[in-house]
Amino acid sequence: MVAYRTSMQIVRDLLTVTEESGMNGINVTSLLTKANLSHSRLSKFVDNLTGAGLINKIEFDGKNTFVITPKGKQYLQTYERFQSLADSFGLDL
Repeated sequence: MVAYRTSMQIVRDLLTVTEESGMNGINVTSLLTKANLSHSRLSKFVDNLTGAGLINKIEFDGKNTFVITPKGKQYLQTYERFQSLADSFGLDL
């Protein structure tokens, strides 16, 4: 049986990959590959994440680069703490 990721897990993956890219940010192609998402799904998540202020989209020469914001880092840390708590009770998120 294939285990699918929840929306929260996809958000975590996107924020983690974006954070690991550092201050230079990550381009769309790398984000697609590392987060293992189709372009249409990525677009929806990116719109939500930029709207919530968790990542910033930087446009330069017609190309988009994404950088995690301090709010995004805080969300990621809180998610990881909650994941750890849920794991200690044997719960799957």
